[in-house]
Amino acid sequence: MMMRRTGWSRREWLAGTAAAFGAGCAPAGEAPAPFADADVGDAGESAVALPEFEPRSMLHVSETRVEQPRFPVIDVHTHLTWSDVPLGPDPFGERIRKLGEPSAVLPVMDRKGVRTMVNLTGGVGPGLMVARRQFDEAHPGRFITFTEPSWNRAADPDYPRFQAEQLERDHAAGARGLKLTKTLGLYLREQITSGPLVAVDDARFDPMWETCAALNMPVAIHVSDPEAFFLPIDRFNERYEELHAHPDWSFHGSDFPSNAELLAARDRVLARHPGTTFIGLHVGHWAENLAAVGEALDRFPNFHVEIGARVGELGRQPRGARRFFEAYQDRILFGTDAIPSPEGDATPQQVFGDALYEIYYRFLETEDEYFDYAPAPVPPQGRWRIHGLGLPEPILRKVYHQNAERVLGLAA
Repeated sequence: MMMRRTGWSRREWLAGTAAAFGAGCAPAGEAPAPFADADVGDAGESAVALPEFEPRSMLHVSETRVEQPRFPVIDVHTHLTWSDVPLGPDPFGERIRKLGEPSAVLPVMDRKGVRTMVNLTGGVGPGLMVARRQFDEAHPGRFITFTEPSWNRAADPDYPRFQAEQLERDHAAGARGLKLTKTLGLYLREQITSGPLVAVDDARFDPMWETCAALNMPVAIHVSDPEAFFLPIDRFNERYEELHAHPDWSFHGSDFPSNAELLAARDRVLARHPGTTFIGLHVGHWAENLAAVGEALDRFPNFHVEIGARVGELGRQPRGARRFFEAYQDRILFGTDAIPSPEGDATPQQVFGDALYEIYYRFLETEDEYFDYAPAPVPPQGRWRIHGLGLPEPILRKVYHQNAERVLGLAA
């Protein structure tokens, strides 16, 4: 497949050559037509198309710039490398490409008080070794690399044994954890890119979870997306603009499971493997429902969450979010889901840089009101702004680095 451009996009990487257009995976939905210009009535002004609408707030409120965090930061959710092989028959993750050079990443880390970045998508086998050599080994203490499953082998009869042994090899090569993308549950199929979807709690992965427990390798798991991604892309969908810009992000229709079904399957995995430490990425996959995330944390002592790419959700419910941080202060890790430019440019709420970290620090440390959750002229996830939590120092210290040190087995 001739897709060289600048490399595989995130969705192509997850879905492989089948993507959304074949091999048993039909398009999730057609892109809806853009909103039509409105009739402006007697105002006499030109109509403005919604994508061009950039309202400026008239609120007069405090604006606090937080250039450095109160305490050193461990960012447990970043992507500095990527598999150069998409989901398909070829060895996934054994050849990687760098999304950012250490020489460009480290100055931002130093300016923004980021002690360590955890590169979750570190590849497999030879790819992992390249990632570790160019990041972890070249800059000790600044980078940590996770490995990934060998998705291309999932249909093999001996996959459970193979995957467990591959994890042992990658652990010996220096991998500190395992990253599960939403490939499992939403993209991986019985014949890799064709046939029925493979469930999150499929028993063939049980040896993998148990091997992580035996090796003290935490599992960073991502099994679902924002709840609106599972609904029709219509005028009631609060992420209409985001899904209009990225229609392949929709999981509505076709044979996709619902958000509730994905989370129920995740919970069965958590229950079956109590000795395995799981980090539920993106606030446990349901930042819109903190009560449900809290119930999962209460039920499963082996479950933790991180906040990457979800301050836009947390910050629009600041009182509930602050109560959540207070109640689960020992179980919440700092993460951004940062991706260096140019790959990260398509998702402004994740593009690595000074501005991204300053937004997170402002959100956690100040009580500022109604500010942007992403460095972008138009809010990329939904047309709202956020409010700061003003967390006390003991909670900030835990979220910024102490919880990550414990979960990752790092020296304080």
